Amino acid sequence: MCGIVGYIGHRKAYPIVLKGLQRLEYRGYDSAGIALYDGEQLKLSKTKGKVADLQEKLENEISTDGTVGIGHTRWATHGVPNDENSHPHYSNSGDLVIIHNGIIENYDTIKKELIKRGYEFHSDTDTEVLVNLIEDVQVKEGLKLGKAVQIALNQAVGAYAIAVFDKKKPDEIVVARLGSPLAIGVGDNEFFIASDASPFIEYTSSAIYLEDGEMAVIRRGKEIKIRKINNDSLVDPYIQKLKINLEQIEKNGYDHFMLKEIYEQPDAITDTYRGRMLVDQGIVRMAGVDDNISKFLNARRILIVACGTSWHAGLVAEYIFEDFARIPVEVEYASEFRYRNPVIYRDDVVIAISQSGETADTMAAIKLAKEKGAFVFGVCNVVGSSISRETHAGAYTHAGPEIGVASTKAFTTQITVLSLIALKLAKEKGTISNSDFHLYLRELELIPNKIKEALQSNEHITDVARKYKDASNFLYLGRGFNFPVALEGALKLKEISYIHAEGYPAAEMKHGPIALIDEMMPVVVIATRKGHYEKVISNIQEIKSRKGKIIGIVTKGDKEVRELADYVIEVPETVEAFTPLLTTIPLQLLSYHIALMLDKNVDQPRNLAKSVTVE
Repeated sequence: MCGIVGYIGHRKAYPIVLKGLQRLEYRGYDSAGIALYDGEQLKLSKTKGKVADLQEKLENEISTDGTVGIGHTRWATHGVPNDENSHPHYSNSGDLVIIHNGIIENYDTIKKELIKRGYEFHSDTDTEVLVNLIEDVQVKEGLKLGKAVQIALNQAVGAYAIAVFDKKKPDEIVVARLGSPLAIGVGDNEFFIASDASPFIEYTSSAIYLEDGEMAVIRRGKEIKIRKINNDSLVDPYIQKLKINLEQIEKNGYDHFMLKEIYEQPDAITDTYRGRMLVDQGIVRMAGVDDNISKFLNARRILIVACGTSWHAGLVAEYIFEDFARIPVEVEYASEFRYRNPVIYRDDVVIAISQSGETADTMAAIKLAKEKGAFVFGVCNVVGSSISRETHAGAYTHAGPEIGVASTKAFTTQITVLSLIALKLAKEKGTISNSDFHLYLRELELIPNKIKEALQSNEHITDVARKYKDASNFLYLGRGFNFPVALEGALKLKEISYIHAEGYPAAEMKHGPIALIDEMMPVVVIATRKGHYEKVISNIQEIKSRKGKIIGIVTKGDKEVRELADYVIEVPETVEAFTPLLTTIPLQLLSYHIALMLDKNVDQPRNLAKSVTVE
């Protein structure tokens, strides 16, 4: 959530910063702003609303000249979304300007002290407090900006990624991070600052990712100096080569990123298992698992920690790990895990799942697990992200950039990685026969083509969406491996269409949700022929007898559900464990089309952020 962009170099800063903010719109935000220094004056413009609103306002308000600029998209925490609370924020003197992602938890105490010293505040934000604290330290001690930022941050409690500019020092920007991501693009005598690499990928393929508790002074035409915030020790910059390209973060002819990413799933899954799954040789090869195989094989249990869609992927993995490898699994919301004093053993394996690799609650859960002595394995998509650096080992999903706020290919590629790990452990432990092991490898290899086949139902799914787009509530039911898919399907509909939806295990319908069913209630039932098919048929009959409207997700060629349901959407047949990779596809498309018909912002749903980097 929130987005930071900055530039200092020889180019005009305004178009770089503006385009960077547009690239970060997927993160979720409610206001935007830019500050530019034209060599004489430091000017800023900001507004509630979208980057397009900012662009229209800014070009009528201030000069867009200058080779230094910072910009921000804000997701409100302290203070309502309005122009005053938008970033950037000036200090009282007007010399300093700041952008900030995160939360300063002790801002109120600091604010009261600064008010006593004569400072005035024009917003309700913790960020304006922070920039004035920096100025207070700088003026009182007669310090350079970098040192003043360091001292101020040691007085602040909370999470942050910041960029600070002082018009008296026009050739430098000071940045720092703790608990919120920050990347520095390194060009030819120029530097870029952003929450992730997408704003500067067209200008440079070299980036430095600041670690937690680090700050950097970025000077035009000079080397970057990075140091620890808490002890002033210097850090050698580690420059990484970026593995994404401009084409990956563009829509490429699709109307929305979400639709593009739904259709990218066959390639994303192939990229995820490529080089890891050697079907002809009957081998699963994953360095992060191979190098720590004894940790997995001797695990008392596996704890999976995640949030949102990644939590649903973890639930699918629970079924897969226990079925294949016979290792007990518990799946935890990371946000609850970190606060409930969990029992963690030294011989536990904790698997942390996050698309962005920056989810604040998941990061906190990782740190807690490490403190307790558990082995922590990360599954994430973004190379160089915080989770990939904080965990003992891990595996990337290789899904490519996911820009749509509602996750699609992240879910299926996470299940793919977790399936590979489960299969490898099952083979090592001998809990799966050799013939079944080869069968599962072959089936997983076929999944991308089967997803392509499932995507051919798009037009039919559009017709179903048109029929039910005005419903006020949806119920999603599934059993076994597909119970988590019901949860995920309901989440997708809620996220982007704002229709209330709930997912349940089908057998739990009679323990409450059946009271909701009437002729106005669409019920999506995942009823593939694998698993507890007969039981699901009975559930459908119970819904039908109460006049519920049934949308069946069925195996190709199904006849029994077709006779009972109002609509059926077919998916190809596969082994039961891999059905979630197929059944989730029509649910993604159904949500997409309903939201589109309701004229919702599919890629940037209200109140949501792609990466939840604060509590």
